[in-house]
Amino acid sequence: MFTRISLFLTLCALALPAWAQQSLQTWIDLTPPGGVLRLPPGTYRGPALIEKPLTLEGNGKVVIDGSGRGTVITIKADNVTLRGLHLKNSGDSHDAIDGGIMGEGKNLLIEHNQIDDVLFGISLHKGGHSTLRHNRIRSRHSDSADRGDGLRLWYSHSNLIAHNDFSQIRDLTISNATDNRFKNNHITDSRRAFNFLFAHRSVVEDNHLEKNSTGIIALNSEHLLIRGNRILHAMDASGAGIALKETSAAIVVDNEIVHCAHGLMADSPMDPYNRIVMVNNLFAHNLTAIYFYGAFGGHIAIANTFRNNLWPVSIVGDGDPMNDLWLANYWDDYQGFDRNHDGYGDWPHELLVFADRLWMEIPATKFFRNAIVLELLDFLERLAPFSSPMLILHDAAPRMQPWRGWEKGQRRDLQKEKPGPH
Repeated sequence: MFTRISLFLTLCALALPAWAQQSLQTWIDLTPPGGVLRLPPGTYRGPALIEKPLTLEGNGKVVIDGSGRGTVITIKADNVTLRGLHLKNSGDSHDAIDGGIMGEGKNLLIEHNQIDDVLFGISLHKGGHSTLRHNRIRSRHSDSADRGDGLRLWYSHSNLIAHNDFSQIRDLTISNATDNRFKNNHITDSRRAFNFLFAHRSVVEDNHLEKNSTGIIALNSEHLLIRGNRILHAMDASGAGIALKETSAAIVVDNEIVHCAHGLMADSPMDPYNRIVMVNNLFAHNLTAIYFYGAFGGHIAIANTFRNNLWPVSIVGDGDPMNDLWLANYWDDYQGFDRNHDGYGDWPHELLVFADRLWMEIPATKFFRNAIVLELLDFLERLAPFSSPMLILHDAAPRMQPWRGWEKGQRRDLQKEKPGPH
């Protein structure tokens, strides 16, 4: 019977090519619970199943080939660590969730791994209190809807997902999973960078999301904190930088949302006492910076910066727009003065819509939104209104300068460490 120390020394000494071609499962079976398995450099066959606590290390020199069947490594135990591995070649079943790693345990540590040529990347089911960091994850070369999720959390709570590099995936799907934190991740070329479904008390902080159809979408997810993210080039026709639906008590603060079809989309909060709060965000070069739909009300926007958006705010629905609070925002089209030099405009900033009411009230006319005829009609309406314009918003104290240096195009370094394996 091997002791842990003797097994470790024996495995480290076995660097023969014949061993390097063996099944990974054999090595795992020989490792005692709680042991450290440091694999010699080489390629090992999967799939493999881990049913006991252990540490599996590859030091960046080990490839696990899933042989095109199922999931490369499945974990059904607590206190398992996977580090420094290159996982590839999973099966291709969406129903079976074939992918790189399937974790069904608690206190898992998955770090510094490279996962590619798989359908799904990492899935954590019915567990929690795990950490995923510094992993590089890619799905397969196909249409985004046919790929698997780069990350899938299902009934998995209180996890930390940090400093990972996701690209060429479908979504990061967080479903029925609460109290998770996503920090300093880099996500590109996906359908939905973050897809939250009943994911209460999630924190999305300091992530870089670029060239995804939608940046962050949350459905029926309460008490969200979306802070310090950079969301760029979400230009899908139906996409948005941030989209909130049937979500209450969300705080959106210190984000840069640039060049998106819609910067932020939201309906009214389900609970009138739980507001959607937007503070000190930069909305720049979007087709529509903020788009509210459904009944008016339930939104608070303070100290945000609106620059070079085609439309700063659009609202579709019934209700009183004065149920929304706009205060101390910077509007690049504000035409007032600051005669007492207190940093705020001398009179409120109000946004009125004239001919634009057509496409707001009759969505089918939105196709003609930039047509010359509608532009001419809007000009004539402003010159000599023949119908009452609609008041969209009233900012009682508009800022004359953006908050926190947005006027200089300042870009904070949100990525304190380079994502992916080191």
